[in-house]
Amino acid sequence: FILIMFASVAAAQDISRMGKDELKAALGKTDILVIDVRAAHDWASNAWKIKGAVREDPSEVEEWINKYPKDQKIVLYCA
Repeated sequence: FILIMFASVAAAQDISRMGKDELKAALGKTDILVIDVRAAHDWASNAWKIKGAVREDPSEVEEWINKYPKDQKIVLYCA
């Protein structure tokens, strides 16, 4: 279900992958938003988190996807 939701969002826009070096260089800039979409258990049990990232529940994507600006580059990451 979650993949279908992300696929429908991806189909509507130009989606690309970002490597870790590119992400590191972009962190802290105002035109990028990093969203951690790991499952709650994976997120809670892992001390590694990207500084400045917000966490959203991937099972509730329909509830939160539209609250973010469309003019920002949005980076989703998971386990």
